[in-house]
Amino acid sequence: MVHFVGAGSGAADLITVRGARLLEEADVVIYAGSLVNPALLQYTREDCEIHNSAEMTLEQVLAVVKAAEAAEKTTVRLHTGDSSIYGAVREQFDQLEELGIAYDVCPGVSSFCGAAAALKAEYTLPDVSQTVIITRAAGRTPVPEKESVRSLAAHQATMVLFLSTGLAEKLQGDLLAGGYAPETPAAVVYKATWPEEKVYRCTVETLAQTVADNGLTKTALIIVGGCLGTEYLRSKLYDPGFTTEYRKGSDS
Repeated sequence: MVHFVGAGSGAADLITVRGARLLEEADVVIYAGSLVNPALLQYTREDCEIHNSAEMTLEQVLAVVKAAEAAEKTTVRLHTGDSSIYGAVREQFDQLEELGIAYDVCPGVSSFCGAAAALKAEYTLPDVSQTVIITRAAGRTPVPEKESVRSLAAHQATMVLFLSTGLAEKLQGDLLAGGYAPETPAAVVYKATWPEEKVYRCTVETLAQTVADNGLTKTALIIVGGCLGTEYLRSKLYDPGFTTEYRKGSDS
């Protein structure tokens, strides 16, 4: 059996209870060493066989899994954040299905949630943005043209950009060309929820300079949108004049 486990956004205690239990029970762990906090490996047994997938190809990962299956061992494939976002898991799922190897998925806390916590921000503010766009700038790995940053910027929604700090200058140009005003609030969160977490607030117009001034090249998220500003409407959810299934609103 192979368990795909989301490691969480960084802090070792932000893995789920289920994820921690699976790590404790694993005979083999293949973890994304370039991004996963190594402190999470403290959950494993002393006799657990550990592999760093940052140094491996897909074929090498599968070879370890097949060897573990042949020895009737349980494998945890430990991915950063939640494996459904930029986790390159679909190709692993498909290969395991072809091989007839059973697997399941344990979700994790994505770094975009960790970044919101670091910023003490709500991505979906009434009358500001009710949509969160999770995307990345095009680099060595292309992005479909219809999903370019410039195209998505036209929506003026909250945007969370992964894997994009190394492309900040071009990214800033695309955000501005797509429709974000220069004064639109923005932030860069380095290693959200890790002990070395840092938060840099700026605007779209000063984004590239902020990245450059602080030497940020990777392991950071960029957040853009009015949700980081100060203007918004009060939510209807707790408005005393709003009737819900559980209480009747009052005009007084």
